[in-house]
Amino acid sequence: MKFINDLKFNDKGLMPAIIQDYKSGKVLTLCYMNRQALEKTLEEGKVYLFRRSKNTLMMKGETSGHIQIVKEIFIDCEGNSILLKIEQKVAACHAGYFTCYYRKASSDGALLVTEKKIFDPEKVY
Repeated sequence: MKFINDLKFNDKGLMPAIIQDYKSGKVLTLCYMNRQALEKTLEEGKVYLFRRSKNTLMMKGETSGHIQIVKEIFIDCEGNSILLKIEQKVAACHAGYFTCYYRKASSDGALLVTEKKIFDPEKVY
């Protein structure tokens, strides 16, 4: 885990983490990790993140069971963001979609849903 010492976390101790599906290449979400989240992710092989809204560490899928298994980790050229290629169990988005990026902005300003809902959030949360 030597590379962690070379990373550049922001002034709040956080770093953006892009979560990407290992098989499809689809971007699933953007979250934030602090050093502890990254260390725990490396130790356990499951994605941990820092929830800014609750100021706490959590395992992705902790409540829903929709965990993310780490396959590969990449660090950007400046050492200030991370890309995690993962195997997603069920879905990444708390709104019920596989990816959090299920809405496409059209040229007229409308948002179009481009994904199929996989689960009902009211039954999971």
